[in-house]
Amino acid sequence: MKLRASIVCGILIRLMYNNNGEYFMLITTIDNIQGKRITEVLGLVQGSTVRSRAIGKDIIAILRMIMGGEVTEYTNLLSESRQQAIERMTIQAEILGSNGIIGVRLENSSGKNGESQILAYGTAVKLS
Repeated sequence: MKLRASIVCGILIRLMYNNNGEYFMLITTIDNIQGKRITEVLGLVQGSTVRSRAIGKDIIAILRMIMGGEVTEYTNLLSESRQQAIERMTIQAEILGSNGIIGVRLENSSGKNGESQILAYGTAVKLS
């Protein structure tokens, strides 16, 4: 599964492609897509993940915080977690027979032990 993302007029649009390079899922934060018609609303889909940091990366991150600048270890953890949550949401939409997810939202939080919790959710639809 390959992902291509672009921002059109400030709106995030992701296109999911299968291994043959064929588009199979459009994912967007808006509720209407110009040039596309929603033929059926299939319902809420969601994907989530909880990921923890490794102790070695924590030590490096603490050193970076002392020196200042971006803490890339945490940035990468968040990015990987977000991607995994979106992929899980997409799998749910596929099971429903969807070729689009609209109104996508992402929420994240940190647990008391430093784990990263990400939730992706939206409305699965059939587009024509």
